[in-house]
Amino acid sequence: MIKNPELFQKFERELMKKEKLDMEKKLSIISALHKEAIYLGVIPLKNPLEGLEIDIKIAKVVNSVSKTSEKNSL
Repeated sequence: MIKNPELFQKFERELMKKEKLDMEKKLSIISALHKEAIYLGVIPLKNPLEGLEIDIKIAKVVNSVSKTSEKNSL
């Protein structure tokens, strides 16, 4: 169990900065993640449109926030 998630995230960011991956390595990682998702039953989706209405509502709310109100809150 991770006791300090902020410290762990900092460690991950620093590790990613140091480790430069070539395209072949990146593709192999993506392929492994895809295979794992299939194995776990996450994909293919049973109903790909499930939850789409909620996503659209959230996007409308997020996009309706004006840029000026965003700057004023900072």
